[in-house]
Amino acid sequence: MGTKRKLGDIALILRSKNAGPFMLTLDIVLPSPECMHEVAEKLCREEIARLYAVEPSEVEVIEYPPANAVKVNVKRRIAAGEPGDTDVYGAQQHLPLASIELEVEKC
Repeated sequence: MGTKRKLGDIALILRSKNAGPFMLTLDIVLPSPECMHEVAEKLCREEIARLYAVEPSEVEVIEYPPANAVKVNVKRRIAAGEPGDTDVYGAQQHLPLASIELEVEKC
């Protein structure tokens, strides 16, 4: 049985940025390939969707082995630069992801 830890405590780097005007990409850089696989496997699209107020079908989780990273793409609720957008660059959108708790063994 693993230990429950917040993603913000597991990740070496946790950041967000635009992936075009309609998408955000959230980068999670992890300490090892084993940790990367475990986190990618245990991240719940439904929980991410709830945190970002989108449908689960608008969340994509992708492993990126060259960097021991997991990329999470999320549809933006408001297009970058549109009225009501509070972060045109998408640079401050990673914080909700940091609060996700995962039961991990390899991280």
